[in-house]
Amino acid sequence: MKKIDRRIVIVVTLIFIIGLSYGLMRYLISLKEAPPVKASREMKRFVKVATVQYKSIISPLSEPGRVSSVKEVDIIAEASGKIIKSAIALKKASVFSKGDILFTIYTDEAALALKAKKSQFLNSLANLLPEIGFDFPEHEENFKIFFSSVDIDKSLPPLPEIMDEKMKIFLSSRNILSDYYSIKKDELQLDRYTVRAPFNGTYSDVYMEAGAYANTGNKIAHAICTDEMELEIPLERFNAKWAHIGDKVIVSSKLRKQEWTGTIIRKSQFVDKNTQSQSVFVKVKNHTDPPILVGEYLKVHFPGQKIPNAMEIPRNAVFNSDEVFVVVDGRLQKRNINIIKKNESTLIFNGLDEGEFLVIQALINVLEGTLVEIKESASGMEAREGQKRQKANKTK
Repeated sequence: MKKIDRRIVIVVTLIFIIGLSYGLMRYLISLKEAPPVKASREMKRFVKVATVQYKSIISPLSEPGRVSSVKEVDIIAEASGKIIKSAIALKKASVFSKGDILFTIYTDEAALALKAKKSQFLNSLANLLPEIGFDFPEHEENFKIFFSSVDIDKSLPPLPEIMDEKMKIFLSSRNILSDYYSIKKDELQLDRYTVRAPFNGTYSDVYMEAGAYANTGNKIAHAICTDEMELEIPLERFNAKWAHIGDKVIVSSKLRKQEWTGTIIRKSQFVDKNTQSQSVFVKVKNHTDPPILVGEYLKVHFPGQKIPNAMEIPRNAVFNSDEVFVVVDGRLQKRNINIIKKNESTLIFNGLDEGEFLVIQALINVLEGTLVEIKESASGMEAREGQKRQKANKTK
């Protein structure tokens, strides 16, 4: 029992000493004066501003566009047969002029068949001439002249004009009218065996070459016109309204240091679903050396449009599509603006009150209400003087 009581006394004594030490420490700490706390200081951001002032702005528009040909056609075989080469090689990049023979489908059999039909027609007409002279003497001379003028190596001449109903019935019953128009149809078909160039141009693709057998409707080649070119310029929806059909534009090449005059000929009435841009098409005459080539990218300079009551600022001053910061009493405030036109590096707007101090630089990681100070720039000094005037007016 005495050993147990001794242990209890030792433990209690230790606890008492520890508690007394802790209490004494707390007492001594409370006697020490607390160090003075420095007041937190709000950080200022320096910003570049411009005073909002509206005026009339002449704003040109420049955007790149890709060159394509005004006329592009697929050359189709309109008859069946072997392709016969001509002076124009049926090869990619071959150049031709309007009216040149591009190629011919083998025509000998068709030409001989047509001559045979004309000979048969002459034979039928020769057998009818005595009957016409007997029954329709007033038409005999005209049909004799027509008969004499028929040449099997040339196209049939026009039939004599027939106003007499009985004469029409007579000729129809002898198949003269049907034979005549059947031959005229074959003459047209024979012309289709020879394919001529529809414009000055070149082959961009060739699918069948000389010596191959073509069926009616086969695609032989793809041809493009080289006299006139057009550019497709995708414009932002905001800017497309400033381009009008009929406007003259300047087309330039920075690499070649050349310029051409073009005309706006079309404007799409829809926007591209991927880029949300609206296309404008410009036609350019291609008579320079070196010429404009399909596939090139050239820059198009649209005429400047007068925009009244507007102001121009850098594009990076705007965030969230149409929001800007203004400085009011040394702090940032958000404002919404009305964007009129977007340029490559600037935009034109209105919607703010004149005299407001508009931040014209990009700000990162800032919130509305941030304390700011205006930079000492020409516009900043002007804004600072304006702020002083505002404060002076408030004091009065």
